[in-house]
Amino acid sequence: MFVVAQLIGIYVANAYQPDIVPGTNQTIYNIPYGFEPPQDISPQTTTFSIVIALAIAVSLMLLLMKLKAETFLRLWFFVVVIIGLAIAINAFLIDFQYSSWIALAIAIPLAILKIFKRDIIAHNFTEILIYPGIATVFIPLLNIWATVALLLVISAYDMYAVWHAGFMQKMAKYQIEKVRVFSGFFVPYLNKKDRIALKKAKALQKKGKKVKGKKVAVNVAILGGGDVVFPIILAGVVLPIYGIFGSLIIAAGASIALALLFLRSEKGKAYPAMPFITAGCLVALGIVYLLL
Repeated sequence: MFVVAQLIGIYVANAYQPDIVPGTNQTIYNIPYGFEPPQDISPQTTTFSIVIALAIAVSLMLLLMKLKAETFLRLWFFVVVIIGLAIAINAFLIDFQYSSWIALAIAIPLAILKIFKRDIIAHNFTEILIYPGIATVFIPLLNIWATVALLLVISAYDMYAVWHAGFMQKMAKYQIEKVRVFSGFFVPYLNKKDRIALKKAKALQKKGKKVKGKKVAVNVAILGGGDVVFPIILAGVVLPIYGIFGSLIIAAGASIALALLFLRSEKGKAYPAMPFITAGCLVALGIVYLLL
């Protein structure tokens, strides 16, 4: 799912490549719903603004957790999901008339299914589209070095939040159990012992035998949304300079790094994915510079 999200992110970023207005220095990205980036804003200013905004968002999230504002958070997620989905879907329909309205009409029922119906397939399917849409808003505001600086800051925050403070795990648990919405990929699975027990119980039921009720612990593998969106941003920033191939190298570097983390990780433990993904992105960026 991570790999597919990266590839869709590159496609969406390419669909919103800028056009220069003839006779002017004005650049238009054709991003719908009022998300066209402001003109003449420096990437350094944007990086600082994003870091401050993330700090405010995390603080607000922790405050709302204490206030038990689950309904507000669910509505907040609902709005963000619609925006991310609609921007991404519009990229596939951009050559059609009224594409933004069509995209919005598709995004709203998908968001309802995701937020209020809690279908696991719908959840992960929409996540694959949401992050390319969100990344599209930030790509025009950044350059390569500003994005690298942002990745390093986010990686340091991720390490602190997971390994030291532990509030990242608390936020994830709160989203899953209380808000009943999680911002990231979410894959429940059973361990080998419980899978065997479940198969035996089903076999007995088929034979018409009664099966005594038993609780089964369901494990959950999760990957946060930030871990998905930030490498898409770097790939999107690389795209206009080094082309599709350069962006694909960035996506490959991030994907390989995440795969190595999964292979080395232990079940039941939480890991900050961003430091590993950032390392993969930086290695890939070095390869882009050498090859292209």
